[in-house]
Amino acid sequence: MAFAGRLDAASIGSLWRPAMRAAERARGKPLAFELGAVSFSDVAGASFLAAVETAHGEAAQPIGAQERVMALLVRARAEAQTRAGGQTAARATAREIIALALGLLAASIAFIGEAAEAVVRLPARRRMLRMSDLLRYIDQAGVRSLPLVLMLGYLIGLILAFQSAVPMRRFGADIYVSNLVAISLVRELGPLLAAVILAGRTGSAFAAEIGTMKVNEEVDALMTMGLDPMTMLVLPRIFAAMLVMPVMTLVLDLAGMLGMTTVMLGFGFPFVSVARQVQNWVGAGDVYGGLFKAVCFGLAVAAIGCRAGLGTGLGPRAVGLSTTGAVVGGIVATILLDGVFAVIFYRLNL
Repeated sequence: MAFAGRLDAASIGSLWRPAMRAAERARGKPLAFELGAVSFSDVAGASFLAAVETAHGEAAQPIGAQERVMALLVRARAEAQTRAGGQTAARATAREIIALALGLLAASIAFIGEAAEAVVRLPARRRMLRMSDLLRYIDQAGVRSLPLVLMLGYLIGLILAFQSAVPMRRFGADIYVSNLVAISLVRELGPLLAAVILAGRTGSAFAAEIGTMKVNEEVDALMTMGLDPMTMLVLPRIFAAMLVMPVMTLVLDLAGMLGMTTVMLGFGFPFVSVARQVQNWVGAGDVYGGLFKAVCFGLAVAAIGCRAGLGTGLGPRAVGLSTTGAVVGGIVATILLDGVFAVIFYRLNL
């Protein structure tokens, strides 16, 4: 192929298709570029030559090319090879995803085993579990989240009651809105929303704190000093989350019922009627079931946050990625656990 004049963005448009067709027809034969008559070439022209080589399937032999044109062609070839490598990697994505998922599963199982071992060996390592850290995590995870829990619970109860009362009023069943909202909050929405708040506020904080320590090699320093990071860093956070989740759930339930009561009073129902409906329909088993789920959700969220922090890699983006993974993983795990509990409670007629 012989080229003359300028090879730039303005001139290669008319050459593109004929050159590509000629390169494809000449596959299996040697290809050469006669570039002695080329007076100027920019990046677009060099990329055009590299694309012709890609269509041919083999590198061409440049003849008479100026030094500047040859340097641009070398860079364009390297970029074309990089793009081809990226496409090959994209085709192998399925295998990489499977391998990554299996590695993550193995690391999660190992983390669960290490946490269980730390709990069993806790009596011999009491000095590593400091009460001051436990109280600080309880304050961080529970006490400071109460304003958000109160606001979210009140708004959820208000919205649920209003959206349910409007259609049920057509059938004269709007008094049962209080039953619907109370049971939904106590059995499902209370623990679930509290776990989402815990994952967003506390799970991310756990991952960021431990991840920063991992990047700064503080975790390695603890191990060098003979201290167990699992006992010193992970267990206090897990215990704190398990302790505060039932309280957060109860507060959210009460706030939601207060919002529901506000709507029912606005529709003309006396407070005594609303309270009687809730008392007759919500039993102790519903409350205990919701609190049990709250404890399990707290355990899952805290464990996932700590696991993400301990798995933090190197580099400036590592802590951010760990924090994002902790939030997403905590919310997904909470929803999955809630579905499992729904099936179990149905089978046990609870």
